[in-house]
Amino acid sequence: MNRKPALGQVSDFDIRLLRLFRSVAECGGFSAAEGVLGISRSAISLQMGDLEKRLGIRLCQRGRAGFALTDEGREVLRASQTLLAALEDFRSEVNLLHRQLRGELNIGIINNLVTLPKMRITQALRALAKQGPDVRVNIGMMTPNDIETGLMDGQLHAGVVPLIQPLSGLDYLPLYDERSQLYCSREHPLFSRPDDDLAEADLAAADAVAPGYRLPPQAQALQQRLKPIATASDREGIAFLILTGRYIGYLPEHFAASWVTQGLMRPLLPAVCHYDAPLALAVRKGRRANLVLERFLQELERTG
Repeated sequence: MNRKPALGQVSDFDIRLLRLFRSVAECGGFSAAEGVLGISRSAISLQMGDLEKRLGIRLCQRGRAGFALTDEGREVLRASQTLLAALEDFRSEVNLLHRQLRGELNIGIINNLVTLPKMRITQALRALAKQGPDVRVNIGMMTPNDIETGLMDGQLHAGVVPLIQPLSGLDYLPLYDERSQLYCSREHPLFSRPDDDLAEADLAAADAVAPGYRLPPQAQALQQRLKPIATASDREGIAFLILTGRYIGYLPEHFAASWVTQGLMRPLLPAVCHYDAPLALAVRKGRRANLVLERFLQELERTG
């Protein structure tokens, strides 16, 4: 069988395809990789096809029999893992050649943290900017799964995530706890009822919005007492649905505070309906020295 020649040069496009292939292989198939990659199964299939054409190699079997890597696919996966790790090592080593602090700091953050009264991330970034005015900071608002994936494959240097299910390949620096409460909007029938006139049965009977992301055990137990008929992928989506006046749902106190102040939302039974989620800064274990990242971590610890 005639095969196309293997890659002579590796472009940025090839690296993106190799990252996608590694995620598909680690997830065990196209369907499982949809949530991690944030694209549809058909888009994953097209890009996998592009990579196979560029390599001239069949990387995996897919179909009714299920997903499985070919022998060549396993070899390409091993080589791609070596390549992607080497790219991150190269960036770190080049950065160490400069006496002046310079380079990039890529951070993934879950959304709606900017309103937290404890501004440890902001303070650490301010100190980093003073020490290295040439440092380029890139912040991406991402889901916890995307942040963890970005840290493991070297796209991110650090990420702020809820510390719920720690991964063995990451180190965590605890930041603070984020309290969430159950809210309704001014348009909701429960808004005008005082807490002493409310019972948990009233809340269980109300239509609720459920989060589409991981929660700590205490939050899961509270969510199970509600009647979810809608879901949202993030906290902003939950806020949108609460403000319609039809749904109740949990939001972080700091995020909901502006609506509460305006009289557009209120917490329901706050003494009972609340939970605390620990937030942490995560970095990859066994990472090579990166002066920018290490300086950022030092500043972050000083703010504790």
